[in-house]
Amino acid sequence: MAKLVQPDQPARAARRAVLIDGLPAVTLGWVALALGSDPDQSTTQKAWWIAATAVFALTLAWVLLRAFRRADEYLRKIQLESMAIAFAAVLVALQVAAVLDSADIVQLHQLTQPILIGGMAIWHVTADLRTRFNR
Repeated sequence: MAKLVQPDQPARAARRAVLIDGLPAVTLGWVALALGSDPDQSTTQKAWWIAATAVFALTLAWVLLRAFRRADEYLRKIQLESMAIAFAAVLVALQVAAVLDSADIVQLHQLTQPILIGGMAIWHVTADLRTRFNR
């Protein structure tokens, strides 16, 4: 009879910790996206948008720092490789967004935050799948 392979507990705990730590970052990203979606903003609205985006960036840096501190060497390698894949996807998406902006199809500032949030999603999914199937 085939034995069911269970993921080891440290990998599962690391994925859960990144997911739990990442939820505030994703939430702040969506808040910043909502605040920045209005093309005719007042000065106060722009200040709130900039503040929410800054808090989003700081929260994302905090999540990354905690994830790397908690991980062992193998998980760090997986995370770095997953981040490299997500970074490449974000670069390509930003280049496409810049072309669309120069063609006056869509404004670049409206696409930047969804691209970054998508990059985080790619990073998390890639890291999760790689730790599930490679151990």
